[in-house]
Amino acid sequence: MNRRIDEAVAARAYELWEQAGKPEGRDEDFWRLAEQELLNEDQSSPRRTPDTL
Repeated sequence: MNRRIDEAVAARAYELWEQAGKPEGRDEDFWRLAEQELLNEDQSSPRRTPDTL
């Protein structure tokens, strides 16, 4: 992944982790959830082009 995507995933994963009460040992779960959310958001974007996949 590129740095901008990693930063967006990290920020969203942190938000999700905070909202869940900051549970220990679940960082990978929140990272994957954030990745999936951002991927789904990107796929529904009207500005998305095949080159941005």
